[in-house]
Amino acid sequence: MAQVLGISFTATELLLVTAIFGLVFWAIRTSTSRVPKGLKSPPGPWGWPVLGHILTLGKNPHLALTRLSQQYGDVLQIRLGSTPVVVLSGLDTIRQALVKQGDDFKGRPDLYSFSLVTNGQSIAFNPDSGPVWAARRRLAQDALKSFSIALDPASTSCYLEEHASRQAKSLADTFQKLTLESGCFDPYEHLVLSVARVIGGMCFGGNFPQNSEMVTVVTTSQDFVEGASSGNAVDFFPILRYLPNPTLKRFKDFNQKFITFLQKTVQEHYQDFDKNNVQDITSALFMHAEKESTAKGVPIPREKVINIINDIFGAGFDTITTAISWALMYLVTRPDVQRKIHKELGIHSSFAPFTIPHSTTKDTILNGFYIPKERCVFINQWQVNHDPETWGDPFEFRPERFLTDGETTLNKPLSEKVLLFGLGKRRCIGEIPAKWEMFLFLSTLLHQLEFSLTPGVEPDLTPTYGLTMKYARCPHFRAHPRSAK
Repeated sequence: MAQVLGISFTATELLLVTAIFGLVFWAIRTSTSRVPKGLKSPPGPWGWPVLGHILTLGKNPHLALTRLSQQYGDVLQIRLGSTPVVVLSGLDTIRQALVKQGDDFKGRPDLYSFSLVTNGQSIAFNPDSGPVWAARRRLAQDALKSFSIALDPASTSCYLEEHASRQAKSLADTFQKLTLESGCFDPYEHLVLSVARVIGGMCFGGNFPQNSEMVTVVTTSQDFVEGASSGNAVDFFPILRYLPNPTLKRFKDFNQKFITFLQKTVQEHYQDFDKNNVQDITSALFMHAEKESTAKGVPIPREKVINIINDIFGAGFDTITTAISWALMYLVTRPDVQRKIHKELGIHSSFAPFTIPHSTTKDTILNGFYIPKERCVFINQWQVNHDPETWGDPFEFRPERFLTDGETTLNKPLSEKVLLFGLGKRRCIGEIPAKWEMFLFLSTLLHQLEFSLTPGVEPDLTPTYGLTMKYARCPHFRAHPRSAK
């Protein structure tokens, strides 16, 4: 028995009081930071001790954070566990941060899930933002560009248009065959395999495997999407890494399968490498490593080739597949728009709710708010793409909004306000090839086919939150030649 100010406490009560005091002290300490005199921290709602705002985010963080931005503004702050997170909304604010103050916001937070991608060596997810990262990113970008555009029209090299056109035509035949044989089909798995073969052909040429291992890897990419999403609790509550966690296990398993598959494919390709016949991205990277060349004085060793290929290949099929699948779903639910497709209408779908999280590389000020170094930053692309001030009726599928001059010319200034690939120094390196590939697939498919759903079917268009958002699988698609009545 102990006495404090004449009040008796048991050992258990003392322990409980100490624990509560410790939690309160910890909550106060983690919720405040030293702000230079004359400056202020971003505003935000009150959060629970220990938990912070994780319950506020719920299953749809993009919606929750958009609602909070309406109350607290384009720069707000929440807390996930003990980690403060700045959330940026509004196109002007995001451009200010990622473009005009790009060096300040080009970092990546050191999150647990990031360490599982390519064994922590991913260009896109690695916290490094220094000269080594910049050199490897530039190398990946140049390699992707070189095999996306045929500078020599007579060239027979493996370029994007060649692969995408062939796969799109084959996919159109597959969709027709499935309709004839089964009456209807689910397009997603066939689509993801076709898109994977495009980036696989660009990366490995004829060495890209067409076996069951490849099929398993690319068709289970949803396991990666779920684990790599912004606001993943395992990144902010370390104890969850040691408790039964099916989502985390699938994420780990996928990353291991993916890196093993690519390591094997790269090694097999190296055995056939001919420096006098460079026909794909991997060969170009082998050539670079063999010459021991450098990018701004930073060597790119051969063992890093797999890491670069991982980023190029990994980013080359999920985003594109998701975009095309949403386009097809919108078109079967809006046949009137499908009938206008010959007018080259654009598709507006926000399927990437957030960019990969950023972090600040130094103390900085944004919109008058002080943001310290190494602060985790979420970029709310979904809010930008659904801002009523920009789009008027953002929830209406009205792709003609992107046209002008009698619906014959693309309204480029407006189309550039759509955020799907991020901005600034961490902008997706595959943005331009991705847009070309989406156009090639959709134009080929819609030139040959008319898509519809089984009569009476009402598809579920509710997106499932993740790094990219997808709708529920729909096995009721039908495809007929456009000439069919």
